[in-house]
Amino acid sequence: MTFPVKPFPVILIASCLMIMAGCRKQIEESLPPPVAMTEEAVGHFCQMNILEHAGPKAQIHLEGLPHPLFFSQVRDGIAYERMPEQNYKISAVYVSDMSKAHDWEHVGPENWIPAVSAYYVVSSSKAGGMGAPELVPFSDQADARQFVALYGGQVMRLDDVGDALILSNAPVIPPKDTRETAIVPDDDDYRARLEKLRKE
Repeated sequence: MTFPVKPFPVILIASCLMIMAGCRKQIEESLPPPVAMTEEAVGHFCQMNILEHAGPKAQIHLEGLPHPLFFSQVRDGIAYERMPEQNYKISAVYVSDMSKAHDWEHVGPENWIPAVSAYYVVSSSKAGGMGAPELVPFSDQADARQFVALYGGQVMRLDDVGDALILSNAPVIPPKDTRETAIVPDDDDYRARLEKLRKE
């Protein structure tokens, strides 16, 4: 015997979506607010004024510390967040919103979005502020696709960006099912900076 399948109420679906959007907004509002970049803001790894570097930046807020850590490249910030040696509890990660940036050289000192909400262009031809491959974040997926049309790469969400892409100097996108197991090329300078941070 078969039973007729009743359509799932549209009102219920709409209500669930509204609840999810409300929860996300509430979580974002509970985060410490992003801090504007100033002349005193220096990259955590490079210890240079990040305003002197082109391209998107990142800032990470750690519980118990009054000021965020700034990073001259988004990739450096995400690498720091994923380091197993990182023993502070992270309360928020923000990245430059390139959808609202004036241009590559002037991303805006107060132009930040939560890292988890961005669309990232990975493996484009544009190098980040330290001259390495960059994760280029956009709040608008259409802007990210337009960037890909100009500079190549692929649009991804942060959870889909494997560690191999974060640590690699090669602008190559591994197949989706092998990202986590891809061989990471040697990058002595980058690894040395991570090791120095671990010992501090």
